[in-house]
Amino acid sequence: MKLSFHGADRGVTGSCHLIEAAGKRILIDCGLYQGSRELDEENAHPFGFDPASIDIVLLTHAHLDHCGRLPLLVKRGFEGEIVTTAATAELARIVMVDSAHLQEEDARFKAKKFKNHPERVSPPLYSIIDALNAASHFRRVAVYGQPITLAPGLDATFSDAGHILGSASILLQPASGASVLFSGDLGKAENPLLAGPTPPPQADIAVMETTYGNRDHKPLGPSIQEFYTAVTEAFQRGGNVVIPTFALERAQEILYLIAKGLAGNLLPPQTAAYLDSPMAVSVTEIMARNPSLLQAEIAAAIAQGRDPFHFDALHLTRDKEKSQAINDIKSHAIILAGSGMCTGGRVRHHLLVNLPRPESAIVFVGYAAGGTLARRIIDGAKEVRIFGEAIAVKASVHTINGFSAHAGRSELLAWQKKTSAARTFLVHGEEEVMQEFAGTLTGTKVEMPRVGDAVAL
Repeated sequence: MKLSFHGADRGVTGSCHLIEAAGKRILIDCGLYQGSRELDEENAHPFGFDPASIDIVLLTHAHLDHCGRLPLLVKRGFEGEIVTTAATAELARIVMVDSAHLQEEDARFKAKKFKNHPERVSPPLYSIIDALNAASHFRRVAVYGQPITLAPGLDATFSDAGHILGSASILLQPASGASVLFSGDLGKAENPLLAGPTPPPQADIAVMETTYGNRDHKPLGPSIQEFYTAVTEAFQRGGNVVIPTFALERAQEILYLIAKGLAGNLLPPQTAAYLDSPMAVSVTEIMARNPSLLQAEIAAAIAQGRDPFHFDALHLTRDKEKSQAINDIKSHAIILAGSGMCTGGRVRHHLLVNLPRPESAIVFVGYAAGGTLARRIIDGAKEVRIFGEAIAVKASVHTINGFSAHAGRSELLAWQKKTSAARTFLVHGEEEVMQEFAGTLTGTKVEMPRVGDAVAL
């Protein structure tokens, strides 16, 4: 058995790992690098393996940094099957098509803007057709706790990672040799939407994420109050609140909290909310179709025919014209738009309008990788560039990490301990965070591979 590393190794995005066992070449995730222009170029580089040689892809969840290069994998020759949970397959189809649409839209925008400098315009990494082709490779459906045979003498078992809807950790069990557990992205027990992660199975080897390996999150209760306060104060100043949000989970979580805040008089009655993300609108519908994966209170509301994510002041925006009209609203609007790291999507247009306004607020409720526009704003930049324009940052900036869908350090440590793994590979984390987390692990051999490394198991 051989394990090689091809993404999110001493870095946070682009998860991609290859295991060779029982005569099969099995890829665990195939994600997009997100961040700077250099990472855009890195996405177009060779994978480090021949896509046509891959037999099976096991997909842990539908976030772009885990599934976003699947269309490119298919475009370059992959003909095998993609195995994942039913919810992840449904979400990943939307995510991949949305990614392709944004790439095509961005290329058209730049072609127009730089018509006299065509060398500054790169073609899309893949097209909507490529994304649809990738979706056609979703075949067998994984059910939590039920082994799937990948080859004679090799099974895979998915368990609920509690990160987003349908997310999973994946245990590979050969008939002989070491078992390997891939954590995927791990969620936290305190989640207002999801039922929560299940304890991991034991394994000889663990390959685990370390996104928040250096700290724990704020408790959820104070984070919710901090959110309500940030919104109320912006409205008192006569401004808006822009929330760069991931369409999967985080948008629905914030909608749920806005609904509760309005019902409990914790938000001003004049509050209007705009979900300006066609993908997030679709994801909200998918969540309502999967009540068994949600908290009991939310599942009960759905069973009673009530939509827990909807309220009278909510406006769902799918078309471009309605999105543009939002920027004519000067106050009392909460604008949720993708992407969470501000690397693309409609949120950049709303930032263009609201960042220079001292009365407005920008509220970050998720992780922002280094090099992204979101991270630059969070780190205190006085000026950022959006669509080539220099934009002053005068709005108040809030970072509320209690909403994170990732496990914090204590939960990561507890997860690793429960696996009883004698050998642990740390991935999906910034290098300094990974180094700090490695120092807290005991009773296991810790390794921190780099992209391109390969090890015999």
